Amino acid sequence: MHYLQGAFIFDAVVNKIDAYTASKIVWLDSLITNVDRTARNTNMLMWHNELWLIDHGASLYFQHNLINAKEQAKRPFPAIKDHVLLPFAKQLNEVNEAYSKLITKEDISAIVHLIPEEWLQDIFKDVDGDKHKVYNDFLTTRLNRSDEFTKEAEHARQILI
Repeated sequence: MHYLQGAFIFDAVVNKIDAYTASKIVWLDSLITNVDRTARNTNMLMWHNELWLIDHGASLYFQHNLINAKEQAKRPFPAIKDHVLLPFAKQLNEVNEAYSKLITKEDISAIVHLIPEEWLQDIFKDVDGDKHKVYNDFLTTRLNRSDEFTKEAEHARQILI
């Protein structure tokens, strides 16, 4: 955690962002199904000319309704059409090409297993066995389907511009 004294809310009209950075953020938010990076609430701050992504509480949206996490991982992410950076994300295919290979299933597993078991108890009350596996399977499936959600984001961007 870090307090960013003097930070201000990112505003796509005022603050400029390069296409590759915008594409990385849109791609990441598609991967983790973050529904909360819209013009109404960007969840991004500018601090000392740096962009900071904050408040990821609406990421991994599947965990709020665990009726079939495996199927939810395969679904498109239509909320990407409302992403505040989508109009600037002109390099989605390049980002997908790089990051879908850079992130491995071993990376996902290692990161997921850093989550303390106690944190998972309330979210996954009805899940028997390794609760980390739900996150691991969700993220691995999303990563394996990155071409699909990238295509969806690019399509939404074309409609927008």
